[in-house]
Amino acid sequence: MADVPADAPDGEPKISKRAAEKAAKKAQAKAAKEAAKANASTDLATRPKDAPTAGKPIAKPTDTGPNLDKDPMDAAIQVGWLKDVYQIAPVGKGVTTRFPPEPNGFLHVGHAKAIAVNFGFAKYHGGHCYLRYDDTNPEKEEGEYFDSIKEMVEWLGYTPYKVTYSSDHFDELYELAEELIRRGKAYTCYCTQEEMQMQKGGPDNRGARYACSHREKPMEESLEEFRGMRDGKFKPKEVFLRMKMNLLDSGNPYMWDMAAYRITEHNHHHRTGDKWRIYPTYDFTHCLCDAFEQITHSLCTTEFRTARESYDWLLDQLESKLPFAKPQQREYGRLNVTGTVLSKRKIQKLVAEKHVRGWDDPRLYTLIALRRRGIPPGAIRTFVAELGVSDNTTIIQTIRLETTVRKYLEKTVPRLMLIPDPIPVHIDNLADDYCEEISLDFMPRDASMGSHVVPFTNTIYIDRVDFRAVDDANFFRLAPGKKVGLLSVPHPIECTSFTTDAATGKVTGIRATYCNSDTSSTEKPKAFIQWVAKSAHHNSPVAAEVRIFHPLFRSANPDAHPSGNFLEDINPQSEEVYPDALLEAGFEEVRSRKPWPRAGEGVESMHGGVWDVRFQGMRVAYFAVDQESTGEKVVLNQIVSLKEDAGK
Repeated sequence: MADVPADAPDGEPKISKRAAEKAAKKAQAKAAKEAAKANASTDLATRPKDAPTAGKPIAKPTDTGPNLDKDPMDAAIQVGWLKDVYQIAPVGKGVTTRFPPEPNGFLHVGHAKAIAVNFGFAKYHGGHCYLRYDDTNPEKEEGEYFDSIKEMVEWLGYTPYKVTYSSDHFDELYELAEELIRRGKAYTCYCTQEEMQMQKGGPDNRGARYACSHREKPMEESLEEFRGMRDGKFKPKEVFLRMKMNLLDSGNPYMWDMAAYRITEHNHHHRTGDKWRIYPTYDFTHCLCDAFEQITHSLCTTEFRTARESYDWLLDQLESKLPFAKPQQREYGRLNVTGTVLSKRKIQKLVAEKHVRGWDDPRLYTLIALRRRGIPPGAIRTFVAELGVSDNTTIIQTIRLETTVRKYLEKTVPRLMLIPDPIPVHIDNLADDYCEEISLDFMPRDASMGSHVVPFTNTIYIDRVDFRAVDDANFFRLAPGKKVGLLSVPHPIECTSFTTDAATGKVTGIRATYCNSDTSSTEKPKAFIQWVAKSAHHNSPVAAEVRIFHPLFRSANPDAHPSGNFLEDINPQSEEVYPDALLEAGFEEVRSRKPWPRAGEGVESMHGGVWDVRFQGMRVAYFAVDQESTGEKVVLNQIVSLKEDAGK
């Protein structure tokens, strides 16, 4: 996927994790030292007059909800790492970036950071960002991934300057590979995987390194054999084109004669068909495509910090053939989320074994799952912006995302009465034809969202959790002989009796009286509950299925389960379903007026769908409509709870 180190091509040994991590730490320490030195020399006279200084408190802004007309990433780009990156090579409105995913899976929440950083950075500086598919491995690519990736980028509110493919440049890449051979900087190699591994110091990269026996062959021989690779004269894994880098003297594994081209087992390409039998590697392709597209800032995650040396090396070797300014690669910390799995292989296993409905199951953290769950794209961008961007890896709990989403929705979506597990209540002292229309605001103290009318009749429904057959002094809702207030209804009701199912003991119905001024005191009840009335004239109530979600896994690290099998950590109570829920009639207006939140810069309406119908079910949770809804029943997914679950 985007900016994540790819596996070594078939036949070439991978760089050991230990060696790569050691080199990355060295590079990170060096970069931090250089950044500190640069910051120390910054002229304080350039500080804005209103900038906060040490010891001076920063005024806390009034919370009026998110500004839907402004990209939340703007604030993150003006400070810290992204500010420093721009100042390394300020180019005015010529900033050009790229988001380069490998189309072999669905994007997840970690990719949202890469999207926001690359697109947000270019947008803020008045530049452009490409969406470039790194389609150099035809064995792993599928059409549905291409479509989904573009859709998710646009759903998050970004429009690619151009959609390009690494395969657009296969001809130029091939010509540059030949040029590299002619310059004595690449050679064909017949070594096996084991042989190449030993050349690089053995399995742990700690042994002596030595040159491949093919490394010093004549240029003409390598050129002829490379053309033979192209023309199908060799089998897969039989021969590679390797770059002649700095195998013996460099401590950086990315300089140890990396592969540039390989022969694949399945060479049919989704765009170029059967034209090519050989395909370039990521290490050869990426920097050259950056140059072709005149990328100014190649922003990627810190796993690529040690790869920057090889990135620059290849551009330097072919500089005269690349009449563009040299792209600058810089690395930021990736976003990791605990309490879930993001690995394509593991999610595929969850799907295959039917632990989840599919890749878009709302309990997952793929972007298509977050969209289906109802999380607004603007909330995801706000989440990324709040975390900030630096060269440190961000490891965050899922509840941190939920907190941001909850705050984002609090003042931007309407409120409705929802009864997940209804019990009918017959009010005996109201006539069968009694109907009082009650006006409710969609958002208290915010007239801009409008209002709607709900009926109040002699048959209403309340939630099962709001009734107890046996009263308790600490229970303030409905019980025999006890009164409870109904939200926005002038007077409370009092329970006079109830019926139960003989087999289960479950309450099946309640009888009550309406305590209006003619029959009872006007003492204010201690609690108010939501309700929904029965009225055919008002098409009330609306039938619904409610799905309440809990963490899919029981621990913060499913991979650490003692059994070694992450599936053993699955929470069997990760989903509660209420198939007979009821909604108030105001839902139809909310549905007709989507998207919620109202669109800012088109963020909430890009690639809109049923998930754009979002609301707060008062006293329950925030919800969005699911794609499985039918004309007979609305299916609702819980987006987040009203308050953070203390058990998480």
